[in-house]
Formats: sequence, structure tokens, C-alpha cells
Amino acid sequence: MQRPSSPIVSDTRGIGTVRYPRIIAKDPDCAELLAKRTLTNLYNERPTWLDLAHRKLDEAVFAAYGWNPAMSDEEILAKLLELNLKQSLGQPGKMAGASEKA
Repeated sequence: MQRPSSPIVSDTRGIGTVRYPRIIAKDPDCAELLAKRTLTNLYNERPTWLDLAHRKLDEAVFAAYGWNPAMSDEEILAKLLELNLKQSLGQPGKMAGASEKA
């Protein structure tokens, strides 16, 4: 079977499927290094690029909800619970452009 030249393959419905290369270690040393490449290890090491990505994501989420970035964890959890309860009752929650700032 021949591999497609593009990493994206479309099926008959036009839905694209990304095909990732299978990672197979070339020798036992590489296999040992590859086994250490886990999300847990990545987050434990917390490289600068990952920390910056999380900060940007946090800023975008605060802006989308119209929340004050200085909110405490307890305030954030209370707001999320409030939104969740509204959703479960079929009431729309406020998002971007929310009038009240926490």
C-alpha cells in the first residue's frame, strides 16, 4: 500500500483525516527516550513555551467570558459552576461582552 503524499486524506464524504506518522524507535536507546516522552513528563518539566501557551490561553478565556484576570481560583470555580448550572437548566449563560465583570 502506498502512503499518500499529503498528511490529509479525504474520504468520499469530503471529510479530512489527518494521518500521523507512526513513531517506531530505531534502536533500544531511542525506545527508552521515546518512552519518556509523555504528557505527564512534559507538564512536570513545564518548558517556557508551554507556560507561555497556557498564559495566552488563560488570557483569551478571561477575555471571552468578560472576567477579571485577577480573579481567585475560588471565584473562577464559582463562575464556572454558575454557568454550568444555567446550562443544565437550559438557560443561556453570558459569554463575550458580558456586562458584569467579576
